[in-house]
Amino acid sequence: MGGYDVPPESPFAFLDDDQARAWYAYMKVHLRLRYEMNHQLQADADISLADYDVLVALTSDPDGRMTVSDLATRIGAERSRVSHQVLRMARRTLVEVTPSVRDRRATDVTLTDEGRALLGRASPGHVAFVRSVFLDALSGAQTRQLASAFERVYDQLIAHGTLPRPADHP
Repeated sequence: MGGYDVPPESPFAFLDDDQARAWYAYMKVHLRLRYEMNHQLQADADISLADYDVLVALTSDPDGRMTVSDLATRIGAERSRVSHQVLRMARRTLVEVTPSVRDRRATDVTLTDEGRALLGRASPGHVAFVRSVFLDALSGAQTRQLASAFERVYDQLIAHGTLPRPADHP
């Protein structure tokens, strides 16, 4: 199996060699990349990858504001996990958490000036790291192919997954 010794009882035994190779390669990169990005952000900017994900997501709204539910949909996380995350971030004054201005049953999360400044300080080093460990490994053609492949996979996730498509993305 393409260098992967899959036990017959493994669910991956149902994949052909190319599928198993692709899935294992993706999982190795996904798991290691998240670990290394978190490590880089902690070391260089004293911020976790989870914090960074929230700050980046909030910048997609012109007012830097989203409900906890919309934020959870945007970053692909459970609402309860995001709720706890933003409360920790609010204690650090990176975000403000208030009753929603549009729906009193919901909670708004708003990017603060401190959060925006931290994102600005963290982003150059983070982008340089992502470029060095991910993008520089690919040619221009491979980058375009990978982007296209991940866009198709994302569409499948939206079609067959449980989270809706984020509101501002077609």
